[in-house]
Amino acid sequence: MDGVAVELDALVGAELALLAAPQLLDRLRGLLSAQNRIAAEIARTVRECEVTGAAEYDGLKSMQSWLRGHGRLSSAAAGRVVRAGRVLAQLPAVAAACAEGAVSAERVAVIAPITRDEHLTAAAAQGVELAEVDGVLAEVAATGSYDDLRQVVQHYLDRLDPDGREPDPTEGRSVTIARHADGSLTARVELDAVGGEKFCTALESRVQAGRGAGDIRTRTQQLGDALVQLCDNALAAGGLPILRTVKPHVVVRVDLDDLADPAPGPGAAELGFGARISAARARWLSCDASISRIVMTPEGVPLDLGRDKRVVTPHLRRAVEHRDRGCVFTGCGAPTHWCDAHHLLEWINGGETNPANSALLCERHHTKVHHGFRVERQPDGRWRTWRPDGTEILLGPPLHAAAA
Repeated sequence: MDGVAVELDALVGAELALLAAPQLLDRLRGLLSAQNRIAAEIARTVRECEVTGAAEYDGLKSMQSWLRGHGRLSSAAAGRVVRAGRVLAQLPAVAAACAEGAVSAERVAVIAPITRDEHLTAAAAQGVELAEVDGVLAEVAATGSYDDLRQVVQHYLDRLDPDGREPDPTEGRSVTIARHADGSLTARVELDAVGGEKFCTALESRVQAGRGAGDIRTRTQQLGDALVQLCDNALAAGGLPILRTVKPHVVVRVDLDDLADPAPGPGAAELGFGARISAARARWLSCDASISRIVMTPEGVPLDLGRDKRVVTPHLRRAVEHRDRGCVFTGCGAPTHWCDAHHLLEWINGGETNPANSALLCERHHTKVHHGFRVERQPDGRWRTWRPDGTEILLGPPLHAAAA
């Protein structure tokens, strides 16, 4: 390992600006080959650590946890390294190609499904020689394109179960959304082949329609803009399902003073799903929007509908959503689009349709309130909840305080 470190130190010290293009590319090819060889050796070492239980030496249960803690890897990256070690242990020809620097860790991940227990069992039942498959995979992985390797692996897996049931396309579909502190989000989309084709076709139509001379956006930026445009079109068309009497729309809550003030006003406005944006961006959105003035008094928008209307109207609902922000049942807080607008004093018993007599409750807690539970808004705006026996439901102390 000391020798490897010395060689790397020499590489790091090289003056790249003095190299011509052919020399730079030759250097890069060598580095990529070395990267593949190092990745193969890491995977082989991790596998041996896993077999011998080496992680226990540092008090850890698995090599995946060791790689997260001591190797500073993410959970996903640690999992890939552990799986790579298992794959190379079962496919010696692929392992040899990796050791020579011809196959990358990314391509090993493509091959990995072949070594799953269910696929190995199916291959053994059909008399498939894994050594022959190993040799073919090593050749394709080392000389073919990434797509060639994916197709070969998928073809092999399909042949293992030619008479199996056609999979339900919805089983493999998922969208995972991670929201960040600044309101931005990261999404991971998993789709079956047909769903993926529809997704790509729709995005590509927007990308191509939006291309013009001088467009300097990257491909990923074009796709991101296309996705937002598809959402804009769907929302503007008005054909999406109605949510609790209100058509789906982007909600921006901002004080009138901030909306009128030309200052940027960072964090002055709140979006419907909780992200905060600047007043400047809220003004930008308001250029093409319907603006509702929400006043919790008899002036302004006529919020008090008296006794002539039983169903909460869209503008009244928006006012209640603005006030409650979600289900008011203690400990719930379900988002507004899950909630009904509940009459605290039932309409049939003389209750009026106005903000003072309305509360947002999700379906579960709306049912609870109609079966003995009770919610009540205090003068300071806080909501309290009581059980049918009259005892109040209270939130416990913070976990760190409870543990103290």
